[in-house]
Amino acid sequence: MASRADQLASNLSLAKFSQATDLKKRLWFTLGALIVFRFLSFVPLPGVDPTALSQLYKQTNGGILDIFNTFSGGSLSRMSLIALGVMPYITASIVVQLAASLSPQLAAIKKEGESGRKKLNQYTRYGTVGLTAVQGYFIAVGLESFGAQSGVQAVVDPGFLFRIAAVISLIGGTMFLMWLGEQITSRGIGNGVSLIIMAGIVAQLPVTLSNLFKSGSEGSISGLLIVLVIAMAVGLILLICFMERAQRRVLIQYPKRQTRQGLMQADRSHLPLKVNTAGVIPPIFASSLLLMPLTISQFAGQTVAGESRLGDFVLTLNQYLSHGSPVYMGLYGLGIVFFCFFYTAVVFNPEETADNLKRNGGFIPGIRPGKNTENYLDYVLTRITVIGAAYLAIICLVPEFAIARAGIPFYLGGTSLLIVVNVTVDTVTQIQSHLLAHQYGDLIKKAKLKGRLR
Repeated sequence: MASRADQLASNLSLAKFSQATDLKKRLWFTLGALIVFRFLSFVPLPGVDPTALSQLYKQTNGGILDIFNTFSGGSLSRMSLIALGVMPYITASIVVQLAASLSPQLAAIKKEGESGRKKLNQYTRYGTVGLTAVQGYFIAVGLESFGAQSGVQAVVDPGFLFRIAAVISLIGGTMFLMWLGEQITSRGIGNGVSLIIMAGIVAQLPVTLSNLFKSGSEGSISGLLIVLVIAMAVGLILLICFMERAQRRVLIQYPKRQTRQGLMQADRSHLPLKVNTAGVIPPIFASSLLLMPLTISQFAGQTVAGESRLGDFVLTLNQYLSHGSPVYMGLYGLGIVFFCFFYTAVVFNPEETADNLKRNGGFIPGIRPGKNTENYLDYVLTRITVIGAAYLAIICLVPEFAIARAGIPFYLGGTSLLIVVNVTVDTVTQIQSHLLAHQYGDLIKKAKLKGRLR
C-alpha cells in the first residue's frame, strides 16, 4: 500500500507553483543566472576578431574542439570570456578529491566537517586558477597562429600583451562561472555546475539538429542515417531513464520494539543502492581530464613545424587522440570506469553505513553486524557498480563510435544526453521535494496541529 508521502507526490500539480513562494524565487534566480551565463558566452576576448575566428573555426569542424565547444555552449567557437567553461574547475576538483583519498593530511582536513570542506574548496579554487592560466596561455598562443596557412588573422594585435589579457580574461570568466554555479546551488534549484554544463549543451541542440537536417537536404547524409540517429537518441534517453532509477534494495531488520498497545513489533526498511551511484560525474571527469591535454596539443599544433621533434610529437599526439580514434575511445572508456568506482567509493562508505546500522540496532538478515555487514555492503556495491560502469561506458562510447564511423560532421554524443537527462531528473526531483514540503505545510495548517499540555 502506498504511503502518505507517495500519495502526496503522485497528486502534486502545477497549481501549487503559485502558492510556493520560496520555490518561485529559487526558480527565477536559477533562470536569471543561466541567462547571464548565455549572455557571457557572446562576449569575445579582447583583441580577437570574431568574424575571422568564425571563418577559421568552420574549417576545423569535426575535431576534438567540437566536444569542448558543446560543453561550453558554443563559447569556444566564439572565443568568449567563458571559452573554457567550468572544465578547469571540474579538473581541479578531481585532483583535490584524488589527493584527499591518497594524502593523510588532506584526509584529516576532509574529516573536520564544514571547516574542512571549506579548506578543500579553497584548494580547488587555487587549482582552478592555475589550470585556467595554463590552458588560457596555450589558447592565446594558438590563436595568434590560428589560420596562418589560410592567410586570415584571428588576433588583431598579436604579442605579449594580448596573451596576458587573454589569460586574465579567461581566468576571470571561469572563476565567475564557478561562483555563479555555487550561487545556483545555494540560492536556486539543482546543482549549479551541472546546470551550467546542461545549459551549454541544450543551447547547442538547435544548431546540431539544424546541421543534421541541412546535411540531409544537401545529400551529404542519407535520410535513413538521420532516422537512425534520431532513433538512437530516443533509445539512449529511454535507457538512461530506466537505469538511473534502477536500485538494489538491501533489506534492513530492526529489533522488536514495544508499541503503545503493548505489542512487540519488528520494523523493516530498505537501504536503496543505486546501480549508477556516481551519476554523471564519471563522464564529466573523464572528459575534462582528456580534453585538457587535447586542447593544449590542438592549439600547440598550430604553432609547431612538422620537421622538428616537438612538432612531430604534437602532430602525432593530435592524430592518435583525434575524436573517434581507438586510443581516444580506449582512454575515455577507462576514465569512465575508473571514476565510476572512485566516485562511488567517495559517495558511499560501507564502514560508516555499517556502524550507523549497528548503532541504531539495525542489521541485515543473515549477516552479523559490524565487519561482516561492511564486507557484505562492499560486495554488493562492487557488483552493482560493475553494471553501472558498463552502462555508462556503453552510453558514452557507442554514440562516439557511431558518429565517427558514419562521418557525421558534428558532435552529438551519449555524454551530452546523459548529462541533460540526469540533470533534468535531479532538478525535477528537487522541485517535487519543495512542492511536497509546501503541501505538508498546508496539511499541518489545516489540521491545526499545535502543541498542547495534557
